[in-house]
Amino acid sequence: MEIGFIGLGKMGFPMARRLIEAKHQLTVFDTRQEAISKLVALGAQPASSPKDIADRCETVLASLPSLQASLDVATGAGGVIEGRRVKRFVDLSTVGSQMAAKIHGLLAKNNIVQIDSPVSGGVGGAEKGTLAVMVSGPRADCELTKPALDVIGKVFFIGEKPGSAQTMKLANNFLSATAMVATSEAVVMGVKAGLDPAVMIDVINAGSGLNTASRDKFPRSVLPRSFDFGFATGLMVKDVRLALEEMKSLGLSMEVAEAVGRLWEVIIRDEGAESDFTAAIKPIEKAAGVVVGGAK
Repeated sequence: MEIGFIGLGKMGFPMARRLIEAKHQLTVFDTRQEAISKLVALGAQPASSPKDIADRCETVLASLPSLQASLDVATGAGGVIEGRRVKRFVDLSTVGSQMAAKIHGLLAKNNIVQIDSPVSGGVGGAEKGTLAVMVSGPRADCELTKPALDVIGKVFFIGEKPGSAQTMKLANNFLSATAMVATSEAVVMGVKAGLDPAVMIDVINAGSGLNTASRDKFPRSVLPRSFDFGFATGLMVKDVRLALEEMKSLGLSMEVAEAVGRLWEVIIRDEGAESDFTAAIKPIEKAAGVVVGGAK
């Protein structure tokens, strides 16, 4: 396929690279020239703007860090909406269902189909092509994009309603955020009581407490204290806030989600938006007066 790809960051770059390796014809754009140059060296064509890509490609994928970035790239001046050739815009970003519906409505005025396609699985999943790819939009257009999306992960069709895939992604990331802070509290409790955190994680992973934080994040990034899993605290907090907004818009009262949200606000305040989200344990450790893992 001829594909345009906008946004070559930690997630976008490996996804774009995999598409090139799968022999798709890629035209790429990013605000950082060095990211474009690396993919051009692998066989991509460079573009000068989102509009330039949309002038040259019928299908445009984007992986962007914020709601405003997605809105601007899709519908702003010099954006995809002004392209002469584009037929469908596939947003791999997490923007929430309301923003997805807004972008859908604006693009529809120019007969451009919005396909909502947030992904889960982190940088490691993007590198390996094992992401969970959630898709919502007109089924026929989703099927046309599937050969490309199959390269980056396992595709799940969520529905045709604009924003449906975003709701699914927020449910997933709320659980991921909850697992991280809940596991941190559990392990800090054990360490405060004198338990070995590595043994604790082994037991949790062999028992009913197993979760993505205990299985992946703690062994790789928390116990060694490298805090380098590859997903920023700012992005996790964005997703938790969006999940809370989604719940409130549906008239729901979610006590666990609200408690998780409050804890992540403390984490971003203390550790900063650029910190790795596995640093979530640090404020919990500080309050308890213990340190989990590291050299004995």
